[in-house]
Amino acid sequence: MKRTFLPAAFILLLVVVSCSNSNQPSEMIITNARIWTGNADQPFAEAMAVSGDTIVAIGSNSEVMKYRSGSGTVIDLGGRFVAPGFIDSHVHLLQGGSNLASVQLRDASTPEEFIRRIEEFATTQKPGTWILGGDWDGMGWESLPGKAWIDSVTPDHPVFVSRLDGHMALANSLAMKLAGIDNKVKDVAGGTIGRDAHGEPTGIFKDNAMDLIYVKIPEQSAEEVDRALVAAMKYLASNGVTSVHAVDAAAYADGIARVRAGGEQITRIYYLQTISRWKDLKDQIEHEGRGDRWVSTGGVKGFVDGSLGSHTAAFIEPYTDLPADTGLFVNTEEDLYEWVSAADNAGLQVVIHAIGDRAINTLLNIYERVAAENGERDRRFRIEHSQHIAPADIERYGKLKVIAGMQPYHAIDDGRWAEEYIGPERVKTTYAFRSLLESEATLAFGSDWFVAPATPLEGIYAAVTRRTLDGRNPGGWVPGQRINVEEALKAYTINAAFASFEEDIKGTLEPGKLADFVVLDRDITAIEPKEIWNMKVQQTWVGGKKVFDRTGEQ
Repeated sequence: MKRTFLPAAFILLLVVVSCSNSNQPSEMIITNARIWTGNADQPFAEAMAVSGDTIVAIGSNSEVMKYRSGSGTVIDLGGRFVAPGFIDSHVHLLQGGSNLASVQLRDASTPEEFIRRIEEFATTQKPGTWILGGDWDGMGWESLPGKAWIDSVTPDHPVFVSRLDGHMALANSLAMKLAGIDNKVKDVAGGTIGRDAHGEPTGIFKDNAMDLIYVKIPEQSAEEVDRALVAAMKYLASNGVTSVHAVDAAAYADGIARVRAGGEQITRIYYLQTISRWKDLKDQIEHEGRGDRWVSTGGVKGFVDGSLGSHTAAFIEPYTDLPADTGLFVNTEEDLYEWVSAADNAGLQVVIHAIGDRAINTLLNIYERVAAENGERDRRFRIEHSQHIAPADIERYGKLKVIAGMQPYHAIDDGRWAEEYIGPERVKTTYAFRSLLESEATLAFGSDWFVAPATPLEGIYAAVTRRTLDGRNPGGWVPGQRINVEEALKAYTINAAFASFEEDIKGTLEPGKLADFVVLDRDITAIEPKEIWNMKVQQTWVGGKKVFDRTGEQ
C-alpha cells in the first residue's frame, strides 16, 4: 500500500485557516478544568473549545462558552488537571508492541526467576517459535546469563532475549545452531561475542554481534506487525502519549499505513530512517513529501556507541570496574562524518545515539564541523540519550544548538549502579538535566521504550526528584541535576514538538493547534514531587477524540 503524504505548506495552511476563524462554533467545550497550556503568554486556563481536530479557543469558562454551538458537547472536568498530550521523543514502536506479548523478564530479580519465566513462557508457544524480547536486567547477579541457563528448558524453541538496554542479548544453543554459530565464529567489529575460558560462545552477544542472530530470525507477518502496532498505540494512550518519535519505524512504515487505513491509528508518528540510507529518505521526500499530521518524517537515525549497562558506551577514561575497557564505537568516526554531512546537506534532520563521554565529544565535533561546512540553517541536530557528558562539552550543546534527546527514567534506573561503573566524579554530569538547561540547550524527553516504560509521569518524577528505583537516594541521585515540574512538562510537550519541527501544530494548548491533550487525576504542578509517581492518567484525547478513558467511558 502506498503511503500518502501532504505537503508541509498545506499543513501550515490548515493551521492558518483554523486560527483566523475566531468565531467558528465548537463541537466540544471542556470547562471547569485546571489547564496547563504550555504557552508562556497564557500559562493556565479553565476552558477550551475544540472544532474538528483543532483548538479554536482557550481561556475562562465564560470566554470559551461563547463558542458553543447548539449541538455541541460540553464536558465538565470538575477541576481536573489538563496538559498538552505527551510527546515521547524516542520509542522503538514495533518492538515495544511486540514485547507486550512476549516473556516478561524486566523484574526477574534472580537467575532462578529468569529461567522459570522463560520455561513457563515456552510451554505456551508452538515448538519452533522464537522467544524474543524479555528486557532482562541482571544487575546484582554474580554473572551474565548464559546458554547453559536455559538450554534444558527450551529444547524446542530458539531463544534470543535482549537486555533491557537493547545492546546485549542471550541466545540459547538452538538459536546459535540455526544461525550457524560455533566456537569458530569470528569477532565482529563494533560488537562483542561472549566466550568462556575455552573460547566457546556463552550465548551473550553485544551490539553489532547481535546481528549474527537477528538475521536468522523470521520476519514478522503483516498481521503480527499490525497487531503489535495497535497494541503499542493503546499502551501509549493509556499513559497519556499522543505523539511519538519512532526511531526505527522506516522499516515498518507499511504497517503503520495499514493500521491507519484500518482506522486504528490513535498515536501521531514522526519516524526516522537509518542514517546509512539517508538517500532513500531524500528520494522519498522528493516524491511524496514529508507527511501530514498523523504520519511524518524528515530525519535519519544513527549510532556512535552502545550502552553503559553493557559496558559498550564509549568513554575517554576506562570503566572503573573494568580498567582495561573504554567501550566501543558501533560505527567508525569516518563513516559517521560522511553520513552526517551528506544527510545534513540533503536537508534532513540528523538524530544520533551517543551515551559515553567519548562518543558525545566525537559527535559534537562532527556536528560542529558539518554545520560550518554546510552553512547556516535550522537543522536541529539531536544527540539521543546524552547520558554521560564530559563537563567541558555541556556548554557546547547550547552553543551549537544541539537538542539533547533524553530519557529521565534511565537516570533513576541506572543510578542504582552507575557509580560502580564510572566512579563518583563522572556521575556528576550524568543525566545532566540542570546543567544542560543552564547551557540553553533544548531538552526533549522520551522513554526509549521498549528499553524503559513509556510512562511520562514516571519520567517527570525521575527528572524532578532523581529518586532511584531502589529507594536508596530519597534526596535524589546527583540532586544538583534536578529540574522543576514545568521544565519537565515542557521537555515532554513543546520541546519534543520542536525536536521534530512540529511546534507550530502541537506541544501547547492554544488556538490553531491540534486538540491533543491529557487529563490527569491531580494537579502535577501543585503536589509534592515524590507523589507524582502515584499519579494516574484519566483520559487521553487525540485530535479532539477520546482514545483512552480510565473510567471506561468511551
